[in-house]
Amino acid sequence: MGTCKASLLWKGMTLLNYQVQQWQLADVTPVVVLGPHNADLQRTVTCRCLINPNPSAGKTSSILTGLRSLSDWSVLAIAAVDQPRPAAIYQRLLQEHLHHSALITAPTHHGRIGHPLLFAAALLPDLLAISEETQGLRQIVQADPTRIRRVHFESAIVLADLNTPDAFEAWRSR
Repeated sequence: MGTCKASLLWKGMTLLNYQVQQWQLADVTPVVVLGPHNADLQRTVTCRCLINPNPSAGKTSSILTGLRSLSDWSVLAIAAVDQPRPAAIYQRLLQEHLHHSALITAPTHHGRIGHPLLFAAALLPDLLAISEETQGLRQIVQADPTRIRRVHFESAIVLADLNTPDAFEAWRSR
């Protein structure tokens, strides 16, 4: 995108702060993993921040940095900073995940899987084995589609991915 997505303004605050706020409103304690180029953003958030020492290794290195820092968890939600969602989305996904004892819970909109994905602790070995070579989380999700609890949302926000300036502006103006 050519700019630091975490610092982009979204609903009156940075994308990073918006994401942290929404997770906290959903009664989730977020752990944020930043690249070294964003280390100064640690001061701006009200949660635990980690620095990924090797961001050039891809997205999976950030996921693994965060995952390895956790202990005693039952549900893992993985969200990218460029996929902002309101707290109500997170709350509903968590409720569905826990109510159905799902291994994986995913939001959908008109049949398309969106984000964030929620994983049960039983999948820890699979999560620790992710790599860029095996397509990261996609391998876990596609390995057995029957493990996925799909939660339909009327709002297309569950599909939002702000990878380009045009996508960012289109979603921000909604």
